[in-house]
Amino acid sequence: MLKRLPILCAALFALAACSQNNGNSATPSSTPASATTAATTATAATSAAPATPASTAPAASSTTAATPAPTAPPAAPFVDSGKWVEGKNYFLIEPPQPTSHPGKVEVTEVFSYACPACNQFHATMDQLAASLPANAVVTYLAASFRPDENWPLFQRAFYAAQALGVVEKTHDAMFDAAWKTGELATYDLQAGKPKPREAWPTLDDVAKFYAKYGVDPKQFIGVANSFSINTQMKRADDLMKAYAVDSTPTIIVNGKYRLTTISAGGIPQTIELTQWLVAKETAGK
Repeated sequence: MLKRLPILCAALFALAACSQNNGNSATPSSTPASATTAATTATAATSAAPATPASTAPAASSTTAATPAPTAPPAAPFVDSGKWVEGKNYFLIEPPQPTSHPGKVEVTEVFSYACPACNQFHATMDQLAASLPANAVVTYLAASFRPDENWPLFQRAFYAAQALGVVEKTHDAMFDAAWKTGELATYDLQAGKPKPREAWPTLDDVAKFYAKYGVDPKQFIGVANSFSINTQMKRADDLMKAYAVDSTPTIIVNGKYRLTTISAGGIPQTIELTQWLVAKETAGK
């Protein structure tokens, strides 16, 4: 059934990355690889993904939502064993981008609720956040580069929920609404193919979802359509371009390094490589 999906994000449960719909496949030597080159890694990622834990979704911040690990382990010493290769496993962001948490090492996930690979990865992202030392902070950057899959709606929903202070309670639930219950699905989950555009969820549908978490639907619509949210969405799009992100999920470390599950070599390696880059930044290497 899953093989019938006609678009680039081809599999709901075995996908390593969702790429921009630009007709080009990225190459590991320069930018993160696209989903079409990742069948082996995708299969490994599916088998390695852990069960979904209790939500550790983000708290509010200006553009991305920050979640310090609840019980942070001690910072690991930086050891360069030669295992991780710049330009192959991770990529320099040039120029480096400023971060929003001075004195902390930022770990940012670029994601979309509408991305099947992000749905598969978000439990691992919770695991990664819990594994980071106290000097690291996790943030989230919502992507919109697949309007053909309704991503701008989900980007708007994320930043509106953040502004309303409910994103901690709703982050994991939004993935479930898109990929489990189908309440906010752009895909027909039974048929395994995208719904026609007229059947896509609307902002009113999203407002009804957030009403279950105590948000007045009219207030949600007002905030979601506000100048402030439009500005945050534009900032997110600009920052993603500055990071040279072309697929999701992508991990950014301290505005300097970019990696994906594909470039890292799999789900466990993604956690290990991110931890190593955090240690690298902590040591000032």
